[in-house]
Amino acid sequence: MQRTILHLDLNTFFVSVERLREPKLNGRPVLIGSDSDRGVVASCSYEARAFGVRSAMPMKTAKQLCPEAIILRGDSSAYLKKSDEVTEIVRAHVPLFEKSSVDEFYADLTGTDKFFGSWKMAGELRQRIMKESGLPNSFGLSVNKTVSKVATGEAKQRPDGQMQVPSGTERLFLAPMSIESIPGVGGKTAHLLRSMGVARLHTMQELPVDLMQRLLGEHGPVLWRKANGIDPSPVTPWHERKSISTERTFERDTIDLVKLKGLLTAMAESLAFQLRRGEKLTSCITVKIRYADMNTHARQLRVGYTACDHLILPLVHELFTKLYDRRQRIRLVGVRFSHLVGGGHQMDAFTDTQEAMNLYQAMDKVRKRFGDRMVMRAAGMAAKSIGRMDNPFDGQAPVLLANRRA
Repeated sequence: MQRTILHLDLNTFFVSVERLREPKLNGRPVLIGSDSDRGVVASCSYEARAFGVRSAMPMKTAKQLCPEAIILRGDSSAYLKKSDEVTEIVRAHVPLFEKSSVDEFYADLTGTDKFFGSWKMAGELRQRIMKESGLPNSFGLSVNKTVSKVATGEAKQRPDGQMQVPSGTERLFLAPMSIESIPGVGGKTAHLLRSMGVARLHTMQELPVDLMQRLLGEHGPVLWRKANGIDPSPVTPWHERKSISTERTFERDTIDLVKLKGLLTAMAESLAFQLRRGEKLTSCITVKIRYADMNTHARQLRVGYTACDHLILPLVHELFTKLYDRRQRIRLVGVRFSHLVGGGHQMDAFTDTQEAMNLYQAMDKVRKRFGDRMVMRAAGMAAKSIGRMDNPFDGQAPVLLANRRA
């Protein structure tokens, strides 16, 4: 049976979420990312793109191209919440889907033409997402994932935000596209191909497949097939993620232990709140350090399933102490919780108290309403001055907690 594959993308996702929260940003050039020399653009509005700004561009370059841009550090908690909201909408309306990133989805609509019509179904899904979440989105529809993803890119340039590539026209559709349009063509691969005069997919389509293999190894034939509109890869049923993590790159390499430990506290608190909000528990904690010379080291520890700060924080600091080499400056630190399972925290008679549980509930209630940086330990305030924080304070004073077990 011929497949029907949908690719759906939330347009300028981070920016769109920020605009829902602050309508005054509509129509303005907006950049999401760290406003520092080492920062990069995580997302940008179409108004900023008109000046040549692109995602993953150094923020310093972006500010030079678009000096009037509004720069926001971003709020990972808000983005994850909106992403989950859209995921539930997709889950309720398609038979099989794959969440490939926080703002991208594939869905296998094969066979739906007999009942609904895949084009109509995809269009209704797009409208439902816009109505229920407020987020603009675009989609591409074709016989495989590669062509559908490329079609989504084209759909973003159309007023209706949607595009279908009829079966049998995949190769013709792809031919005029740049080689970078194909998923899997990175900077080095593109540079090599362009140095040989291969800038458009129609040229790659005509290359002998064995030449592509000699040039790029096993990756060569894969790209050749994609360029010719051939992609048998299935839509993989989506399962909830098994880990959550966060990293901070410092504006300047540091050896300030007070601020480093404060940042680790803030990071671990934020992740623990995300666990509790998602009714998840972790049983593996990892801390990562990258030094100024770019050498990276990590250490992990298996623990009993938990989502409680007072159990997690001492372990995070213990791992950091074991990792830290006092002779070197630190460029980046990261915290990761893995081996996640569903379920709420069960009280431990030896380590937990009802007072602690009540405090977590009160803290989380405030965070859900006002943002996950609005309640934090005093030690975490040190993070504000050195870390590239995902969640801004938004000019409001956070509630401080003394450094106590709970």
